Amino acid sequence: MAYVALSEAEKTFILHGVEDDFRCDGRSRRDYRPMELETGLVSNASGSARLRLANTDILVGVKTEIDVPNPLTPEFGKIEFFVDCSANATPEFEGRGGSDLAQELILSLQNAYESPLAFDYRTLCLIPGQQCWKLYIDILVLECGGNLHDAVSMAAKAALFNTKLPRVTATLLDAGITDLIISDNPYDCTRLGIDTVPLLVTVCKIGDFCLVDPSAEEEGCSTVSMVVSVSMRNGEGFLSGTHLTGGGSMHRDTMRNCLQLGLSIGEQLDKLLIKMLQQEQDRVGPKRPKTVGFLK
Repeated sequence: MAYVALSEAEKTFILHGVEDDFRCDGRSRRDYRPMELETGLVSNASGSARLRLANTDILVGVKTEIDVPNPLTPEFGKIEFFVDCSANATPEFEGRGGSDLAQELILSLQNAYESPLAFDYRTLCLIPGQQCWKLYIDILVLECGGNLHDAVSMAAKAALFNTKLPRVTATLLDAGITDLIISDNPYDCTRLGIDTVPLLVTVCKIGDFCLVDPSAEEEGCSTVSMVVSVSMRNGEGFLSGTHLTGGGSMHRDTMRNCLQLGLSIGEQLDKLLIKMLQQEQDRVGPKRPKTVGFLK
């Protein structure tokens, strides 16, 4: 997180607002800040998305390539995350200042996507034990205004929704060698199923209360936060991972409340995100052009 210098009076003001369920920007403890989402911005990527959550700005691009599956999981594809914190996001990210935060975000996403219930890696397999798709999810933090975990996970899910995989056909050659033919038609492609792709929900503890979507100032008033990974299956949310951030600790009852709050908010957030993505696809989604003459 980006460090924000706050006086004791400012911290007390934020704490009293959280206790009264009326935060500095008028939100309750369960409300998110205004959000803007765009997809398909990077032309040379298989999928991309840009999410702006108040002052937090995230750009995600997805690259695809054919790779060899892991011998331990021959029927699974691969996903690799990379996070870069732009020096323009905050002066603290100059040089290698953002490397620790980037590594923390990478580990959070890897843990969330690790379970096969959270992401079906079988959909990335082309030939079991021989060929599979490998997705490179590159995340760029353009501006840091608090709650990076949630913003990064939503932008990554939107980019996966926008990702197009070329259709691949296999032909058997002599000596049992399999040759893959990748379609060069941009409209002859398949989409990834993102129904179970997890979202990260940061539940921040300030005083004796828990809240979601903390701003940079509210993060400065908290000593510990819980990042809850929520996936959807059959219309119901389940926990696919969780970890604590910050140097503080939590009581058992507080931890239980954070898990319940994160799961509830994660379900609502996932439904709203899917609705937003479907609306954008229906409005500006690519449509196959009408061909005429010998182009049919």
